[in-house]
Amino acid sequence: MSQDLLLSLITFSFVSSMTPGPNNTMLLTSGVNFGFARTWPHILGVTIGFTIMFAGIALGAGRVFTAFPTLYSVLRIISIGYLLWLAWRIATAGTSDPVVTEKARPMTFFEAALFQWINPKGVMVALSVAANYVSPTNLWGGVGLISAIFITISLISASTWAFFGTSLRPLLANERQVKIFNVAMAVALVGSLWPLVREMI
Repeated sequence: MSQDLLLSLITFSFVSSMTPGPNNTMLLTSGVNFGFARTWPHILGVTIGFTIMFAGIALGAGRVFTAFPTLYSVLRIISIGYLLWLAWRIATAGTSDPVVTEKARPMTFFEAALFQWINPKGVMVALSVAANYVSPTNLWGGVGLISAIFITISLISASTWAFFGTSLRPLLANERQVKIFNVAMAVALVGSLWPLVREMI
């Protein structure tokens, strides 16, 4: 890979990782509600899960989606449903309802890792990178290099969003403020689905 192409890849990876999306919205919210330490498994799940998902797509899963576009449509519908459920979970976190409070917890490593396969933004980024930066003549080497870049940048991005959420905790001093924040984040998460829905209708 040439230096120009490598710089382009790093820039694209950084911008796509740092900009708002389902992962970053949930990491920010988790940082506010549970703190950085309890959000750490979520951070690792996003970082490692996305890298594995990219490698899987680059090494062959992308061809499956191309050959069976209906499968990808089903995946999108599942992702929309799951994200709507997550938005409800975020909106109801931090309330005084004892049932909700008892069930409230940060996302686990495996939940975050598996979520990458139905995260519409993440899947589209992985497909774009696989199509534009992976050379068939050096498939394994290219996938290895890009995976190393992704795991580094994703860790920085996920940690930054979770830390930012944690730093907001002192500003959200009471339950009402936390509730307003959570509802706003739930609305933002639902709003992030609009481009996906618009493309499907």
